[in-house]
Amino acid sequence: MGRIEELFAKKQDKVLSVYCTAGFPELENTLTVMKALERNGTDMIELGMPYSDPLADGPVIQHSSTIALQNGMTIKKLFGQLKDFRKGVSVPVLLMGYMNPILQYGFEKFCADAEAVGVDGLILPDLPEYEYETEYGAVIKKYGLDFVFLITPETLEERIKKLDKLSTGFLYAVSSSSTTGKDKNMADVKAYLQKIKKLKLKNPVLVGFGIKDRQTFEAACENANGAVIGTAFIKALEQNNNIEEATKIFLSEVIS
Repeated sequence: MGRIEELFAKKQDKVLSVYCTAGFPELENTLTVMKALERNGTDMIELGMPYSDPLADGPVIQHSSTIALQNGMTIKKLFGQLKDFRKGVSVPVLLMGYMNPILQYGFEKFCADAEAVGVDGLILPDLPEYEYETEYGAVIKKYGLDFVFLITPETLEERIKKLDKLSTGFLYAVSSSSTTGKDKNMADVKAYLQKIKKLKLKNPVLVGFGIKDRQTFEAACENANGAVIGTAFIKALEQNNNIEEATKIFLSEVIS
């Protein structure tokens, strides 16, 4: 049983996954931020690999990626930073990023290196279902990595079921068809999540995009297994250069 499956076996609701950008605020802060997240109650970490042209990320996360790239962050450097990270981080960790830099690095080498350091899974929003099934999925499975697909309120029921079947770990329910960090009407999100719940999917469901505080986290968790917070945490790190303190204050305002 992998770490993600183990997490959901122990905890079926109010699972909190937090996104952070590798190499932000400073190049060598990656592990500092991850350890602070685990210490202060995060159940899972979504570690963003900075990219110059991210499709799904809003301005705050884009800005953190720009800074990380300016700091010198690369996939190679990231794997160097993660070499012994399991000595200090026990929660599940997924790498979130885009195909272009991974293909430049070498897709199989990327998966092999991810497994070697102790990464649990991947979220690659621009890897299409067809290419996953015909080419990349077998490589991802070969290295024991979970793969998480994203669905939106516009995703048809039949396709939701298909993506649920292909996903392992969990299914990522994007709260609306927009970028990260935008305010959402949680009443609309509720109706969408209730629709998903009725489908009785095989995977747990985490909600992302627009979850920023206790109120939105609790609302998301009413009809899902948990939620992902990204933009609001990046903002917290921007506003307080003491990583431990910023993380502690931020998470205390989300989880009771």
